[in-house]
Amino acid sequence: MTDHGTVHPPTTVEAHWVNVPNGLTALRMLLVPVFAWVLLSHPHDDSWRWMAALIFIIASITDIVDGKVARKYGLVTRFGKLWDPIADKALTGMALVGLSIIGELPWWITIVILVREWGITLLRFLILKYGVMAANRGGKLKTVTQSIAIVMYLLPLPSWLHVVGVVVMWVALILTVLTGLDYCWEAYRLRKKALAG
Repeated sequence: MTDHGTVHPPTTVEAHWVNVPNGLTALRMLLVPVFAWVLLSHPHDDSWRWMAALIFIIASITDIVDGKVARKYGLVTRFGKLWDPIADKALTGMALVGLSIIGELPWWITIVILVREWGITLLRFLILKYGVMAANRGGKLKTVTQSIAIVMYLLPLPSWLHVVGVVVMWVALILTVLTGLDYCWEAYRLRKKALAG
């Protein structure tokens, strides 16, 4: 309160960018080239495939943990908002591209998923002036399904389990496309509402 009796709202101070959630995001980024090397250097060695899957799982866990820690302890920063989704897309993208390079995942599936992922990420930035397009339940389910499918492709599984992995990948692909269309519709609604207002 000033001398004139005017009440000013408290100023929100952003957390310092050097914190645990951002450290986990940075770790995930660093794990991407390590994961790529492990997968591509010995693609048909079972031990190396287990190692690649383990690195992917660890990196995916950091994606879950950093967001929860950031929200719980008020450590959300602009650095995290920018680099967390980029690190996530880099990890998933490298896994898909790597599997296509070694001939285990059709390139068209990788291309469809990557175009959707990076396209929606770009759309989020473009739509910011009209409002924030938050992740919805379908988007989160898509991410989980993609991760499960990738892990199943990475692991040296018996043929019958590989078939299950193929089915899960198709489910992930369908969810990827449908949620992409849903986000496009949400972006249209946000823009229309903002312009009408």
